[in-house]
Amino acid sequence: MAGLHTSLRPQPPSSAANNNSFIVKLLLLLTLLPLSLSLFAFFLQWRGGGVDDPISRWSPDESHKFPGMDSSPLSTVGYSSSSHSFDCSMLLGHSNTASFPYYRDWKFKFDSDLKPKICITTSTSAGLEQILPWMFYHKVIGVSTFFLFVEGKAASPAVSKVLESIPGVKVIYRTTELEEQQAKSRIWNETWLSSFFYKPCNYELFVKQSLNMEMAIVMARDAGAEWIIHLDTDELLHPAGSREYSLRQLLIDVPGNVDMVIFPNYESSIERDDIKEPFTEVSMFKKNYDHLMKDTYFGMYKEATRGNPNYFLTYGNGKSAARVQDHLRPNGAHRWHNYMKTPNEIKLEEAAVLHYTYSKFSDLTSRRDRCGCKPTKEDVKRCFMLEFDRSVSLCIFIVYCWYSYSLDNVGIKDIHFS
Repeated sequence: MAGLHTSLRPQPPSSAANNNSFIVKLLLLLTLLPLSLSLFAFFLQWRGGGVDDPISRWSPDESHKFPGMDSSPLSTVGYSSSSHSFDCSMLLGHSNTASFPYYRDWKFKFDSDLKPKICITTSTSAGLEQILPWMFYHKVIGVSTFFLFVEGKAASPAVSKVLESIPGVKVIYRTTELEEQQAKSRIWNETWLSSFFYKPCNYELFVKQSLNMEMAIVMARDAGAEWIIHLDTDELLHPAGSREYSLRQLLIDVPGNVDMVIFPNYESSIERDDIKEPFTEVSMFKKNYDHLMKDTYFGMYKEATRGNPNYFLTYGNGKSAARVQDHLRPNGAHRWHNYMKTPNEIKLEEAAVLHYTYSKFSDLTSRRDRCGCKPTKEDVKRCFMLEFDRSVSLCIFIVYCWYSYSLDNVGIKDIHFS
């Protein structure tokens, strides 16, 4: 009887059973936890999640347009969507993948107390595929205001509507009113630019740039800018030497008695003949002689120039940033001056201007088309300042004639080459 009573007593759970139960629960938890996280992530992606993912701002998808396109400023232009689709792939020109990141809506928080306030002025006829990455880059390194004097493609409705929609950008068109206003400039009564007056092509452009820079000084003062820089849209400022790769940091460290900062220029050396986006595809540059040791410069001069009489194909005197102050005036497209004093200037030892010169064949043809000069040595010399531009203009004409002659001989006519 005692044995039967003993066998009916509840036995205490063994330690092995407890361990098995704990392991089962732990495995169940480890299984459900990642599954729950995966479902939650899927839900966020499906519903949007209300999460502002920075990567989504760079998406080349059609839903993420270039600055100003979300409000559809281009819809009034009148182009059919079938033949002129203004999406990222069209603007970038060759692919559906944007290799240069663009922030949707250009939400840069430039507060009023941002110091120093820097503006860039330019005279351009380029399209969005060149202007937008150029502008985006300089916004990132600290430029807050842009004064764009536009002509040609840059002044077309499809381009100008986008540019006008970007905060901090002022678009100035070459209208009759602008030309009448610039005709009253004191520059016309001075000698420092007189050798360029009333000449075509490059000389005319140089005068326009100087007149535009003069107007930009007044705009910069009204905008509260402390520094002004004239830069072309095929040039990028390279603020090497600053702690944060910042143009603002570079200029805030400039002593207060300095009026002008010189950025020596580097000239691009093209490694391929199929460049589409110079800013992201060109990586090799010829350094300015100001940043080279004398022995290196003179020792490698023959190999570097390859028969060209100049070290660079284009200019070699760099670009400059000027402190906005009374009596400031332009001194050509590369320098600034002052009507009342000789500016105190310094030349930077590391920072430079990266000049993406002649990166594409269209860069050459656009210069030829802009001038409309006759293909003779005399007329080309009258139009172009640089020997390289003169030689290229004549070469393009020879190639064009050769193509035309070849096509005529095989019976193909009425084909125009750009």
